[in-house]
Parts: sequence; structure tokens; C-alpha cells
Amino acid sequence: MKRRTLDILFSIGGVGLAGLLLVMGVVMTGNANFSKKYVSDQLKQEKITFKSAATLTDEEKQAPCLVKYAGQALTTPKQAECYANNFIGLHIKTTAKGKTYAQLGDVQTDLRAQIAAAQKNGDAAAVADLNKQLTDVTSQRETVFKGETLRGILLTSYGFGVLGMKAQQASTVIYLGCALMLALSMAGFVHAFVTPKTRAFAAPEPVAAAPKVKVSA
Repeated sequence: MKRRTLDILFSIGGVGLAGLLLVMGVVMTGNANFSKKYVSDQLKQEKITFKSAATLTDEEKQAPCLVKYAGQALTTPKQAECYANNFIGLHIKTTAKGKTYAQLGDVQTDLRAQIAAAQKNGDAAAVADLNKQLTDVTSQRETVFKGETLRGILLTSYGFGVLGMKAQQASTVIYLGCALMLALSMAGFVHAFVTPKTRAFAAPEPVAAAPKVKVSA
């Protein structure tokens, strides 16, 4: 095969691969832009604003991101992560001494059992005290439920936002690969047209004829 023909074939293949990479990059960019806009639009609908710096408690000030975003509207994935973990998460822990929604349900069940036992024994004072405890735990559980629900929503938005950022990074790498492949293909075309048409690819070296041996009579 002629060297020029081989260069042209490889260069055409490179251009085709560059085109495929370009399509992949456009798709990834589209996904990244969709994720960024969708997450931002959804977060804006929540209408959440970070507390101002002057109103932050000492515990809240321990979170650098709460200080950084103080007074700002929550519109980005990173802000959602900060608000979910460092604001809502902090207050959930202090609301019920770190107990989760499920754990508080176990406390409710135990209190109800104690109330039934106290009523059976006719202990009115114990019943009143246990009912008050049950009311407090029920209120705490409702607060924790609302907090955990909002926290889950915000962290889900953060997760989609991260996927969008990863897609954007991937598209950048794909575009670089596309540009490199296109440059190599152009170099292949140039090499093909400066190579003599008659040059073969990996042509075998000519073998020198063996010297003749004169045989004496």
C-alpha cells in the first residue's frame, strides 16, 4: 500500500472520530446546562435566604459556609449543601438531642405503653406527666420530619448539581480530545500530500546480490 493512501485513510478516520467526539461533547454540554438551570430554578422556588451575619448564633458561626453565604438567597447546589448540612442538620440535632424521626417514633411507642400502664394502675399524676412528655416528643418528631424532608430535597438538588458539573468537566475533556484528533488528522493530510505518490508503506529493503565465486578448473 502506498504511504499517501495510508495517511489519507487514517486522517479520514481521525476526522470521523473527531466528529463523534464533538457530538458527545455537545450532548454532555446540553446535559450540564439543563442540570444547572433546572436545579437553580427549583431552588429559587423554595425562596430560602440564609440568615444575616448579625443574626447567626455562635454554633452557626462555626460553619464557614453559613458565614460566607450570610444574607444571600439560596440558588446554587453548593449553597443547598451548606444549608442542608450546616443549618438544618444543626437544628435537627439540637431539637431532639440528635434523635432521628424513626428514633422519636420508638420513644412515642414507649411513652404510650407507659401511659397505658399508668392508666391501668390509676396513677393520674403519672398519666398527666407522661402525656406531657408524649406531646413534647410528638412536636419534636413533627419538626424533625419537616427538617429532614427539606434537608433531603436540598441534598438531592445538590446531587443533581454535582452531576451537572461532572458533565461539564467531561465535555471539556471531550472537546480537548476532539481538537487533538482533528489536529492529528490535519497533520496526516499534510503529510500525505507532501509524500511522493510512488513511496510505499514499509517497503522491504533491496537485498544486495551475493558476489559470484569463481571456480578454478
